[in-house]
Parts: sequence; C-alpha cells; structure tokens
Amino acid sequence: MGGVIGLDVGGANTKAVWRHGDAVRASSRAFEVWRDPGALTAVVRDVVAELADEQLELVALTTTAELADAFATKREGVGFVVDAVRAAVPGPVVALTTAGELVSATEARARPLDVGAANWVASALAVAGLHPDALMIYSADTTTDVIPISAGRPAAAGRSDLDRLLVGELVYTGALRTNLAAIAPRVPVRARWCPVASELFAISADVHVILGHLASAAYTCPTPDGRATSVECARARVARLVCADCEQLGPGEVQAIAAFLHAEQVRQIEAAARLVSTRVRAPATPVVPLGAGAFLARAVARRLGRRVLEMPWSGAEREAAPAAALAQLALARVRASC
Repeated sequence: MGGVIGLDVGGANTKAVWRHGDAVRASSRAFEVWRDPGALTAVVRDVVAELADEQLELVALTTTAELADAFATKREGVGFVVDAVRAAVPGPVVALTTAGELVSATEARARPLDVGAANWVASALAVAGLHPDALMIYSADTTTDVIPISAGRPAAAGRSDLDRLLVGELVYTGALRTNLAAIAPRVPVRARWCPVASELFAISADVHVILGHLASAAYTCPTPDGRATSVECARARVARLVCADCEQLGPGEVQAIAAFLHAEQVRQIEAAARLVSTRVRAPATPVVPLGAGAFLARAVARRLGRRVLEMPWSGAEREAAPAAALAQLALARVRASC
C-alpha cells in the first residue's frame, strides 16, 4: 500500500504530508477556495498525486476553508470540503475533530462544528507527545495559534475559532496574508506618527521580505498589486500604506515602517502568549515554534525570556505542521488496526 496522508485544507492553501514507514514527503499548494470552490477537488487530487503514486491506506483531513465567504455557513463549508476530498481520493478518508478524534467522512459531515478549524489540535497533540510542558506557537500564513501544553496534553480553553479568539489562543495575524492596516493604525514616518490607509495596499509578506525574514520565493500568496515578490516591489507596496511611493520614501524610511509593523505583530502574539500562560501550572514553559512564521514565534520567545524547543521534523513538515501531525495520527491508526 502507499502509506498515509495528512491533509490540511485552508481557505488560501492546501498542505499535505505523506508518510510511509520512516519516509516523509510534504507538499503545499496556494489555492484561494473562495475564488473557485469547484476547483478544490482537482487541487486536492493534484497534491495527493504529487506525494503518493500508489493507493493510500488512509487520508486524514482537517479544514479551515469552511470560513471562506463562498459558503453561507460553516456547516455548508465543511460538507463541501469533505465531499471534495472524498471525490479526489480513492481510499478511505477520516477527519479530525476539536476533541482530537478521527471520525469517518460521513460522521464529519454530520458534525461540522466539531470538525471545522480543528487543525490546531493536530499540531498540539504532536507537540504534547514530545514536550509535555510547553507553549506551542504555530504562526502560519494568516493566523497564529498559541496553545499551552501541560502534563503531556493540550490545555486549550477554547475549541471553536470564536472561543479561541476570545481567550487569546487564536491571533489573527500571520507571516504572509495579513493586511498591514490591520496590524497598526499608524506607523513612524520622519519622526512623526502617520495614520495608515485602510486599503489592501500591502500585506505582512511584504514586511518580512523587506526585513529578510522571508525569501522572495517564500512569498507564495498573490501580491496585492499583482506585481513581483521582490524586495523592490515589496517596498513600493509598503510605501503605499501611507499613500506614498518609492520616489517619496527612501529605502531606509520604508525599512523603518516594516520594522515597526514586525514589532507590532510580535507584540500582539506576545500579549496572547502571556495571557494564555496564566492558565497553566508552569507558566514559563519553553516555546515550540511552527509554521511559515516560526520566526515570529522565536521573537516572542526572546521577549518572554524562554527557551525554544524544535520539533524533530524537516522544515517542510514544520511549515505544514497540522498536516504533518495528522499524518502521524493516521499512521498510528493504520498500525493499530493491523
């Protein structure tokens, strides 16, 4: 048989990790579900085919795409994603719930609010299996999960996205897709504070390419202006945040804006980490950074004065942490059934 796949279908990216014994492969495909929902089956089929050339023993699914505004409700979105994956994958499909269960596709359709946005659970279970007392910070393209691990178990207070926003375990800021106007209402320009334009002129990927946190090739989402992902084009987009351009603002001035916005992102995640840490028995636990924005988590760890622990995964697995963790869960399930 051809091993197992952990599949993480997000609103803007589909990520998958294949495992067969000790062999591991990972794939990520930028795909904005709301632009063409009907193409999701083909995208999943392509991603799976890229990783596995034999029939799979199991595909374990988690989804956050149900929040896309192409769907009237999360119930509709979860059902759509489950059906799309079943149509794309010839073998058995299970889905993860927020309680950490792997349930059949039929049950997943019947329990959409338990299945939607459960990706953080997979990552937290994997971290808890190796680091019994830790703070997982999974900073992805769009959002950041801040999950306490206590006594070998995820100690999250929230389950749904709404609940997790309320308790600080979900921070809606990420390494690539965050509108800069949502990070700060004003930025420093020429020793003064300048209000920002509430437009989608630039995103967090521009900031991190300018500052060297991300390579241009890691800018995998569409740019706001359709231009290149180079440092020069990123500077032009950030200049527009204050209604200027690169003839009006020099590279150093744009760099200062980018540095401020990066610090604001770190501050927001740090505030969540401090809040979440008050609810566990060992509040000064090490930080486990994951995701494309792991550099944000490491910066938070420095500000908190905490050690950093790494998962023993490849870089690709760490970036696709929920899919990597799901692949481990799927493999354990297959072995248990043998």
